Amino acid sequence: MFEESPLIFESGKPGRASTYFEGGWTLDEFVPASYRRADLPLPENAELDVVRHFTRLSHRTFSIDTGFYPLGSCTMKYNPKVNDAMASLRGFAELHPFAPDGLAQGALSVMYELEQALCALFGMAAFSLNPAAGAHAELAALLIAKAYFKKRGEGQQRTTVVVPDTAHGTNPASAAMVGYKVISLASDARGRVSVEELRKVLGADTAVCMMTNPNTLGLFEDHIVEITQAVHDAGGLMYYDGANANALMGNARPGDMGFDLMHLNLHKTFSIPHGGGGAGAGPVGVAAHLRDFLPTPVVRRDEDGYRLDFVSADSIGQMRSFWSNFSHMVRALTYIWANGAEGLRRISQLAVLNANYVRSQVREFLETPYDEPCRHEFVASAQSLKRETGVRALDIAKALLDRGFHAPTIYFPLLVPECLMIEPTETENKETLDAFVAALREIVEIAHSNPQAILDAPVNTPVGRIDETRAARQPDLRWTPEGYSTQS
Repeated sequence: MFEESPLIFESGKPGRASTYFEGGWTLDEFVPASYRRADLPLPENAELDVVRHFTRLSHRTFSIDTGFYPLGSCTMKYNPKVNDAMASLRGFAELHPFAPDGLAQGALSVMYELEQALCALFGMAAFSLNPAAGAHAELAALLIAKAYFKKRGEGQQRTTVVVPDTAHGTNPASAAMVGYKVISLASDARGRVSVEELRKVLGADTAVCMMTNPNTLGLFEDHIVEITQAVHDAGGLMYYDGANANALMGNARPGDMGFDLMHLNLHKTFSIPHGGGGAGAGPVGVAAHLRDFLPTPVVRRDEDGYRLDFVSADSIGQMRSFWSNFSHMVRALTYIWANGAEGLRRISQLAVLNANYVRSQVREFLETPYDEPCRHEFVASAQSLKRETGVRALDIAKALLDRGFHAPTIYFPLLVPECLMIEPTETENKETLDAFVAALREIVEIAHSNPQAILDAPVNTPVGRIDETRAARQPDLRWTPEGYSTQS
């Protein structure tokens, strides 16, 4: 059990704060009065107290370096430390973003070589590294589609985007943000897109069909060529959501499947840090006929070296300030170089192997609605368990926390009741996977013999079961001292 510790505000005492200036100085000599507040209630703590406080909090944080994240659709793989070492090289870490091209040749070569590597791996004609993360790159792809149809004189006609129910949750949101009407397409009994049902919703108003392959059920869309052909026959574009690219990297290419647009989550497939509110990276790739619409700048290479090119009459413009989350570009290219083409292919094969290893055991005590070999992830269901014991997918997730595992993705995709979506990645060893399966099995067994023990979980974490509905609807994230008004 974790001991309760006071808030940093509660542990402070008047006069305890560390000082670093000799007497006789006034605050006016450091911060002008116009920039100061007279009523800012900051605590007074010694530096040692502050360090110990936040170090204690950090020990409560679950991380990929301390435990297993089986998050479906998120590919929470280990982040190799050599990536960080390369990104920390002085020439990269201290380079000013406004440095002229001539003094940034090393950085520009990293960006250029990463773009070329991604093109080769995924069958695209060009990539832009500009978008800041996956959903940001989705938005960029749809803006590219919009610009493309506008130039063709079809901007007013192409108004709809088809999104299968196995797509990622950000897909319909991104489409709506750029003004498209979203058509949701139900999966067939096999958990895949039916070409016949797709053709029924395609028409002269179709702009884009957004898909990932394999889909969020972990199933490969085995009719993908017919699907892309049907969309192209209707005059639309195919968009590939690259969140599941870890399942096929080096083994199959979206460009070869007929996709016109795609994005990649470098913070998933290419092992850069993921989550925690930090920077992501979401390159957007296009087929040859959409190259001129990419966000600027793009890196060019000519006889004089590398340069940033901002000139493109058809470009949708910059998606963000500066050129990319550059340190992540270094990390991703390091990962590619460290593994090579054969290594990247092997990574995806091992991710698929691990997922099927876990699935083959979980199916013994939980429902697996699509009981066939999966790709990088699979879905299980606690529907029968809930009916028999009252224990839900949420309760299983909470009980896993007590056993030292991060919970898998739950209740997504929505088409599977009481869904648990599990993705082990390639970086976990057999012992970890066996321990995770054993924990799941134990939870299910206890649910049948003593369900209340699972319903009460977690009991060994810093915070127990919370009212999640209230936390979502009435968040209280700010501490306010007694008698202090936030309006003052």
